[in-house]
Amino acid sequence: MAGNADMVAFIEARLAEEERVALDAGGASWRCPAGVPGEVHDRTSGIAFTVRDAGYDRHIALQDPARTLARIETNRVLLGEYVEVAERDTDRPEEDFTSGRAVGLGFAVRQLAAEYASHPDYTAKWLPRFIR
Repeated sequence: MAGNADMVAFIEARLAEEERVALDAGGASWRCPAGVPGEVHDRTSGIAFTVRDAGYDRHIALQDPARTLARIETNRVLLGEYVEVAERDTDRPEEDFTSGRAVGLGFAVRQLAAEYASHPDYTAKWLPRFIR
């Protein structure tokens, strides 16, 4: 995995940052009660915050801390699967199952990294490969 260790570390660091933010926000689900547009409530039905325009509230509620934590966990599972075969993720894979798995997982992990392309530590060499 030597060649891909920096990409894995980069993604792990971004996931840890997001996790800290979600936990600092309470880690609980948010929702938008139908009768009060612009309000986002926490799991105790308290107002977590309000926004000026309806529409933003529903979008923000879908990005709640609980959903973020669940997404982070699934991304970590995917990353763990990749780490097992990362050394086989090459530009010229062999024609066997493990190499194919490595290249497929590598493509998915590069997509994860691309979510953070605006981060100053992102490296263009992590762009997803398209092999024919």
